[in-house]
This record gives sequence, structure tokens and C-alpha cells, in this order.
Amino acid sequence: MAVREIRIFGDPVLRTVCAPIEEIDDGVRALVADLVETVELPGRAGVAAPQIGVALRAFSYNIDGDIGYVLNPVLTEVRGEPVPTGEGCLSVPGLWHDALRHPWARVEGIDLDGEAVVLEGEGLLAQALQHETDHLDGKLFLSRLDPETRKIAMREVRESSWF
Repeated sequence: MAVREIRIFGDPVLRTVCAPIEEIDDGVRALVADLVETVELPGRAGVAAPQIGVALRAFSYNIDGDIGYVLNPVLTEVRGEPVPTGEGCLSVPGLWHDALRHPWARVEGIDLDGEAVVLEGEGLLAQALQHETDHLDGKLFLSRLDPETRKIAMREVRESSWF
């Protein structure tokens, strides 16, 4: 188990719609261990499997010291009108812009034992649930920006040292 390198904007895996996890085996257990270790680093609220190069539906989270994971997560409910929310992404380093996010969200999935997992809440948790499930659908937060801000963000990407 290890902290895994984060894939950066431009990597095709970040645009891939991830496959559901069909069987919980040693590979999936290792993936979860890596996701959890990778999200434990300071400043990380969530890491989705494609961000570490794996096109499977799984993510880890680290919200106010509560660390965990969800397999086959589905965003089942959001509440409230989307509001501009300051957001960044490990896969788009150094960028921070207001993305439209609902103030409350619920995700349902399973754990490594196949037991139901339900995560729901507001604030940073709601934002992370929406952000990480977007990753599993091949979407980056850049797609949640208004058109003018997205132009600015894409220019920042092109001018960045990592692109």
C-alpha cells in the first residue's frame, strides 16, 4: 500500500467514465488502501480512483479528520440551488475557482464487505461528494465553471509549469 502519484489534467484516465466494481478482491482492497493513504496527506479532501490511474468507481475522503472511502458511489440526492463555491483539484494543481455546487449532497455505495455506505451532509462534505463522483464520470471541476471563468482557467492551465 502506498501514497500514489496524482494524475494531472491531460491524462486520458481523468476523462474516462469509470467501471463499477464487480467483485471485491485483493486488487480492490489494495486500491482502497492506496486511496486512503493518498488522501491522508495534508490539504486533501478527496481522491478518486482515476486520479491515481485506476478507472474504477471508488473514492476516498478526508473531511475534518474523518477519513474513509466508498465503492460504487452514486450521487443520489442534492439539495438547494447550486452556488459558486471555491474549489480546486489535485489533478489541476494551483488553480482555484468558483464551481457551481449544491449546498447539500448524499452519496450511497458499499464498503469492502459489501455493506451499504451512506454519506450525506453540507459544506465541504457536500462539495467533496459532488467533486469525487464527477471524477468517476470523467468530469473535472473545470466543467462546473461559468464560461468566462472556464476560459480564464484554461488559459491558466496552458500557462502552468506542469502542463
